[in-house]
Amino acid sequence: MNIDEIIDRIYPLPTASKESLKQNITEVNHPKGFCLMEADKVIPYIYFLRNGIARAYASTENNDITFWFGTEGEPIVSMKSYVDEKPGYESIELLEDCNLYQLETKKLKELFNKDIHIANWGRKFAERELVKTEELIISRQYKTALERYKDLLKEKPHLLQRVQLGHIASYLGITQVSLSRIRAEMK
Repeated sequence: MNIDEIIDRIYPLPTASKESLKQNITEVNHPKGFCLMEADKVIPYIYFLRNGIARAYASTENNDITFWFGTEGEPIVSMKSYVDEKPGYESIELLEDCNLYQLETKKLKELFNKDIHIANWGRKFAERELVKTEELIISRQYKTALERYKDLLKEKPHLLQRVQLGHIASYLGITQVSLSRIRAEMK
C-alpha cells in the first residue's frame, strides 16, 4: 500500500498539506525478526506498513504475550511514546521482511503547529488507535476464545497463512493445544 493511500485512510488531506506531511516521511526496510520497537524505550517514530506483518507483544517472566498484529497499510506506534514521550511497554517484532514508512514524531508535532489540516489528521490517527485498543479490550473481556478466533478469521483471515500458530494462540489468550482443538471443531 502506498503512502498516499495510507494517509487518506486515516483522514484525507488537502494536496498542500499532504505534500508537507510526505516530505517528512522516509521509506525503510527491515528483515524478518527485526525488533522495530523495544519495551521500556521511548520510540521517536511512527511507522506505517507498506508491506509485511508485525506483532506487538509484552514479555512476562515465562513467555511473550502477543496482543496485536499489523498488516499492510496499518500504523505501528507506541502510543505512550507518541503522546507522553515516555517509554512504551510493548515490543514490536517484524514477522516478515517489511517495507515501512517512517515519520519522526517530533517532526509531526511541529507540523501540527503549522497546519490545522495535519493537526486534524493527527487527531483522527490517535482516535482510530484508541478505538482499536478499546475493541481489543472489550473482545478480551467479553468474548470466548472461539468467538475471538472467528473474529480473526472474519477480519484478517490471511494471518493464518502468514503467522506462526503460537503467536495466534497467544493473541487469542489461549494455548496452542486449545487453538488446535478450536480449529478441529470448526472443520
